[in-house]
Order: sequence, then structure tokens, then C-alpha cells
Amino acid sequence: MTISIGHRSLSIASPGNILLWLIAAFHMLLAATLIAVLLSVSPAAAADDVACTGRNILTDLKQSDPARYAEVVKEGDAVPNGKGIFWKIEKQGIAPSWLLGSMHVTDPRVLNLPPRAQAAHDAANTIIIESDEILDEKKASAALLMRPELMMFTDGTTIEKLLSHEDYARLEQGLKERGIPLAAVSRMRPWMISSVVALPGCEMARKAKGVQFLDQKIATDAIASGKQVKGLETLAEQLQAMAELPTDFHLKSLIETLALGSKMNDVVETMTDLYLSGDIGMTIPMLKTVSPDNKDDDGDYAAFEQRIILVRNKVMAERAAPILANGNVFMAVGALHLPGEGGVIELLRKQGFTVTAVN
Repeated sequence: MTISIGHRSLSIASPGNILLWLIAAFHMLLAATLIAVLLSVSPAAAADDVACTGRNILTDLKQSDPARYAEVVKEGDAVPNGKGIFWKIEKQGIAPSWLLGSMHVTDPRVLNLPPRAQAAHDAANTIIIESDEILDEKKASAALLMRPELMMFTDGTTIEKLLSHEDYARLEQGLKERGIPLAAVSRMRPWMISSVVALPGCEMARKAKGVQFLDQKIATDAIASGKQVKGLETLAEQLQAMAELPTDFHLKSLIETLALGSKMNDVVETMTDLYLSGDIGMTIPMLKTVSPDNKDDDGDYAAFEQRIILVRNKVMAERAAPILANGNVFMAVGALHLPGEGGVIELLRKQGFTVTAVN
């Protein structure tokens, strides 16, 4: 399939692996923070409650194509450390610590921590999150605005110049449904816009009303209890990672998101259900049922995985190790950073920690 972007054309699958990249990026803490900034200039988004309408893709697949569903389950089961969102971290001579895979969303089902995770959070001396800058959104926004070239086009380019008329109209409608004026994002880089239109309207409405996403709530509750909160990355570091990927790559993501329309609600609902059941390893196999593999995109995907996932996993594990060495820590990072051979769990094990799932 060929898609026009301004005066250029890009050949992509419909849909292709781009959706997988989008969803992984959607889980970045940075995206959640930037959305909060956007909503601060768009009070219209908070005007009315918006019902969540997503359906579980796997429930439907199990009925319509049992064989394909079985393949998804088998692939998910094969992912190292793909079962469970709550883990115990131990090393001889120090008090145990705890690791929670998080979702950077405001869904009440996600905000309600499992009892043992809540107890570990309450008893911990130190809380680790991806970035402690989310504790103060005004300061976070100011820090990000120090690098405007990473978030926005500074050469006069606008998103209208990069999209076909049809895709531009889709973007305008998608933003309107979320209470975001097109003028507010016209000069923003495509990945920032993608992070907005990828979210269901109900999630946007909750964020607009000031509901904290999980990581914010964990950190805010910790501060209120007098605990120390430490971050593993700066938001600027996350911003740099996204900005290093080519603009064409981000445009593909944005276009495919717009093409999916309300189907994104189903994707997010399914991801949430998998998160709540602890079946994190099934996330990517599930996404492949929506977004079949496209071999032409393998090079781009490898670059994305290396820069946005694997490199950041190493940073998180390395920076967390000296904090974990003190014991009695509660650590929360995006759930998709946990599983796999290059995931945070395996990296902590290589540093001498014993990491086991907690039911």
C-alpha cells in the first residue's frame, strides 16, 4: 500500500508493524506527560464524561478463529518473564525490594493496585519510577520546553504540509473528538500527535479532569507518606530517544493510527485486560493480530526496538541497581520493559539479584 505524505509517498503495510511501534511508544511516560500539557490548554476536553467503548480483541478472536487465538497464547507463553506484573527482588544481606510493571493510564482498574503490591508500596522506604519529574507537571513542562526543536518543527513545517488532505481531515476529526484544537498541535512532531490520537476518548477525558495516571499516583502517594522518590530517566532523555527516530517513521505511525480510528479503543482495552491478568507476554502477539508482520519494515522496527526499548531497559536497570542495593524499595516502570531476554527483569538478574514473580 502506498500512502501520500504531502508531496511524497511511503510504501507501508496496511496495517503493518508500525502499529506495534506506536503502542510501545504510547506506553512511554513522556507521552502521558505531554498529553497532560496539551490538555492544560484545552479545557473543552473535560466538559463531559466519555464512556469507554473498547472490546477485547482476543475474546472475539477466540470465538472467530480458535486456531489463531491458540497461536497468540503459545507465542505469549514463550516470552521470558511474560507472566505477572509484580515481582520480588532479592539479594543476600539486604531487605527485599519489589518491582511493579505499570501502565501510564488513568483507568480506575489499573489505579487499584493488587493488595500485595499496595502493601509493598506502603512499607517501602524508597519509591523508584521512570521519571520523578512527573511530580510537578509545570516544572516538567518547563524542562521540556528548553528543547523545543525535539518536540516541534522550528523551520515553519506544519503537520498539514506532511499529510494528505484525507489524512489531515482524519486528524482534525480525531483531535476534535478528544477536545484538542488542531491549532494546538499543528507544529508538533508526528509522534507527539500520535500519542494523543492513540488514546481512547475516555482516557483523554479523565486526564483532562486531572485524574493522575498510575505512575503519578504511586509517586504522589509516596511523597504524601514522607517517602523518598527517585527517577531513572529524565523526560528530556525520553524526548531525545523519540526524536532520534526519522520523521518518516513517525508519520507512518500517525497515519496508521488515524486509519484505525475507533479500532484503537479495542487495542487499548485488550492491552488493559492483559495487564490486569498479568499476561504481559501476550501483548505483542495480540498486536500482531491487528497488525500483521511486514518484512519491509523490519529494519525500522529493529532500530525502534534498540533505541526505545532495549537501550532504555539497560539505563533503567543500571540506574536502579545502586538504589536497590539499599533494600526495601518499591520500583514501578512500564510493564512492557519487564519481559524478554533484554527486559529489566533479566538485566537485574545479571546484576546478581534474584527476581521472582509474585502471584
